Amino acid sequence: MSEAWDNVWGYTAGCLAAVWHNRFYVYTVAAFVIGLWVTINMALKRRNPVKPGKPVDPVDSVDSSLYKPGKKKQQSPEKEKVVRVLGLRIFYGSQTGTAKGFAGELAEDVRNLGFQSEVIDMKDYDPEDRLSDECTSKMVCVFLVATYTDGKPTENAEWFCKWLEEASTDFRYGNTFLKGMRYAVFGLGNSVYTDHYNTVGKSLDKWLWMLGGARVTSRGEGDAHVASSTHGSLQADFQAWKGRLVGRLQALAKGRRKPCSGKCKKGSCKSGERRAGVAEEEGGAAEGHGSEELFESSSDSDSGAEQETQGSVMDVEDLGNIVNHINRAKRPEEVSRGKGLTELNGGRKTEEEEEEREMLTPALREALTKQGYKLIGSHSGVKLCRWTKSMLRGRGGCYKHTFYGIESHRCMETTPSLACANKCVFCWRHHTNPVGTEWRWKMDPAEKILKEAVENHQNLIRQFRGVPGVIPERLQEGLVVKHCALSLVGEPIMYPEINAFLHLLHQRQISSFLVTNAQFPDEIRSLVPVTQLYVSVDASTRESLKKIDRPLFRDFWERFLASLRALGEKKQRTVYRLTLVKAWNVDEMMAYAELIALGQPDFIEVKGVTYCGESSASTLTMANVPWHLEVVHFVKQLADLLPDYDIACEHEHSNCLLLAHHKFRVDGEWWTWIDYSRFHQLVQRYEESGGRETFSTLDYVARTPSWAVFGSQERGFDPSDTRFQKKNKTKDLSGC
Repeated sequence: MSEAWDNVWGYTAGCLAAVWHNRFYVYTVAAFVIGLWVTINMALKRRNPVKPGKPVDPVDSVDSSLYKPGKKKQQSPEKEKVVRVLGLRIFYGSQTGTAKGFAGELAEDVRNLGFQSEVIDMKDYDPEDRLSDECTSKMVCVFLVATYTDGKPTENAEWFCKWLEEASTDFRYGNTFLKGMRYAVFGLGNSVYTDHYNTVGKSLDKWLWMLGGARVTSRGEGDAHVASSTHGSLQADFQAWKGRLVGRLQALAKGRRKPCSGKCKKGSCKSGERRAGVAEEEGGAAEGHGSEELFESSSDSDSGAEQETQGSVMDVEDLGNIVNHINRAKRPEEVSRGKGLTELNGGRKTEEEEEEREMLTPALREALTKQGYKLIGSHSGVKLCRWTKSMLRGRGGCYKHTFYGIESHRCMETTPSLACANKCVFCWRHHTNPVGTEWRWKMDPAEKILKEAVENHQNLIRQFRGVPGVIPERLQEGLVVKHCALSLVGEPIMYPEINAFLHLLHQRQISSFLVTNAQFPDEIRSLVPVTQLYVSVDASTRESLKKIDRPLFRDFWERFLASLRALGEKKQRTVYRLTLVKAWNVDEMMAYAELIALGQPDFIEVKGVTYCGESSASTLTMANVPWHLEVVHFVKQLADLLPDYDIACEHEHSNCLLLAHHKFRVDGEWWTWIDYSRFHQLVQRYEESGGRETFSTLDYVARTPSWAVFGSQERGFDPSDTRFQKKNKTKDLSGC
């Protein structure tokens, strides 16, 4: 017996020893079996997936009493429907009853569709106590608000708007106070009152967003001015917006993120429902951008499907949130360019790589169009300067008319590059233009840009036919472009074909005034002759330049100094452009003098900063805007430090003065104006000789009239025009 046990034990011990010696293979087999089991279970789960976002509810699950041994699981006879939205809570601010009527009409239409609706007079609603409750409500808040006298809310909406404005900037509430609230805004206004058109609707939309609310559809703007209304009348504008809102309401009720386009299979829209990474509500603006334009959503969209990038204004460097919207379409056709134009660009390639992106994303294009830009191709734009409009009416020209003799009504303000390498605190477009340090976008030919720029400019001039006060002779003259201010926005010198563009301007007898931000020294050196070349000198020390211009280049100061040296090498007219920001850069007198000695410009323009409104991109206020007397005081002090310069001209209306080199003072008279016909003769000889027959600044000067000289009684205002001053001054963001 003992022998048998010994045999069994010996056999068992041998097996265990064999297993131990071959344990690696045992582990491998075990891992394979476990992995196979996990894979099979995952495959079975995929066949019956749990719908994302749907909570497990006891009512939706099978009742425990229905489980019986040996029987099939029975389905609960009733399931509770998941309610995503109940209806609309409609607030109105009305003075004459129009908004109230729209509210009642919308409420009735919504009820007919099976949704709840509640109409609320804003004066009967306390936002301080009740508005936060809307964050957890399944109702969508709709605001129908009219703009009353001087851009103010109507009487019944005054307290609501006042509280909302204060809360939006009160740190005690924060930017998540209304998180979870879904809203839509429709403003009622009249575009005849251009300074205050629909300001209440725009402001209300902005304040709600700043407090964390989510817009469910684009803001609507109804225009009582029939000639300007998008759909022909205020009522028609509301009907179009109401259609979009109702479509969104129905989509939200079904759990879809956007209305069904009708192209999905059997209307299931499943693919749209499963899109990952898309917020439930559309139209949210990007974080970190707070200018008013940011919150403006398209008010004139007629498309059935809602736009996904409503009001999202992004810089090119901040493309993370809109990368899926970048147009990477291949260029439809190759553009052939003349050999001469290619040579002007230093032999740069003129054909684009197929995958280069558009500079203007749909969101940027939308935002810039709203600001009045006429966009050209994929990276250029033109806009009518307010001084052009002023001179058409005989109300005076800009400082360039006073300093250099341009005809403001014949000046086209444009740019071949909307992109810039700085994000200046006083940017008068609140950084709605793209930014970048090098050209990495698709490129349009110079011929196309100039042709369309002139055509768009002429169309803008034609719109002034019949406008009261416009002088017919000047209107006809304005259709013939004589000057081009390459200072609209962005950095024109970034455009790879800038030399070709300048060549085409001069061929058409159009003078060129080009402004650069002093970050591209090589491009300045390679630039062909320009009528007048500007460099913006917004600060005189490394620290203040970084603080004011907020450049993108890490070696911005080295580039800045190199650009000033490059400017000193140019033989044609050169200008330093100084923008004074009180409490920021007005005390850096000696440092400014050193920079002027570095570049030796012909002229120095000193201008007080223009306040362009509140923006999260800038902390500037009206307190940073110097008075004209303060600018004069600064320029006098600066002139005392510059033995070769003196104050030549003044344009009080623009808060601007001109320091000129003594070489422009001949026999006691200033010669700062330009002989434009002479310049075109000289530049033609230069081009025909291949650059051998050059010319200098003094070869095309003209005498400055007495009214433009500093100290004159006119203070720089042309006596042939009539000074016009508004009773209620409002900021105007146009102009160079």
